[in-house]
Amino acid sequence: MAPRTRAEALSRERIVEAAVELLDADGERGLTFRTLTERLATGPGAIYWHVPNKGALLDAATASVIAAALTVDAGRSPQDEIRAIGLSLFEAIESHPWLSPQLALQLSRSPRGSVTPRIFEAIGQRVSALGIPENTWFTATSALVHYVFGAAGQNAANSRVLGPGVDRAEFLRAAANAWEDLDPAEFPFLRSIADEVREHDDREQFLTGIELILAGMTGGSRRP
Repeated sequence: MAPRTRAEALSRERIVEAAVELLDADGERGLTFRTLTERLATGPGAIYWHVPNKGALLDAATASVIAAALTVDAGRSPQDEIRAIGLSLFEAIESHPWLSPQLALQLSRSPRGSVTPRIFEAIGQRVSALGIPENTWFTATSALVHYVFGAAGQNAANSRVLGPGVDRAEFLRAAANAWEDLDPAEFPFLRSIADEVREHDDREQFLTGIELILAGMTGGSRRP
């Protein structure tokens, strides 16, 4: 058997793994074929053998992270699996700051691409197992998908705005204090929830949103 070339020895999986590492460290601008060749200690030809351009590399990195996030343990109820998938996607977007804009781009640009069908299939299978009418499956699944990525994306954006040097608890206290100082005649609602803003947990708030959607789908009540 002929010896393997360098391009063949360097796997596509390792290239994508290195791309994710670079994206996590420096965002999209930090991912170039030059930085990738340096990270992998190889030549550009070995990478081009597997990935033709940066766009394809971004797509592959996005698909890799999403595939891992969509993996949940079997044997739970459909509701539990929806919660698990939602939280897994939430945490993936939080852990990979570059992921949210890439998902938005792929969801709008390529509904037949690798990511969108996987997301809808993973959530849609569980929605269809809830026992709700078939003519509501698309709307119900879309509502969940839009909520997950809207809430997760906003949380990730908030984290980027705060930056590594800002204390989240201190920021929330300041925001709550500012809301409590608003005109009570003009902003009665914001003043009433200021204490919840001060102490809330992002993940619990996110899961509560999923519970509200599930309750609306099934006509049931929220879990305790």
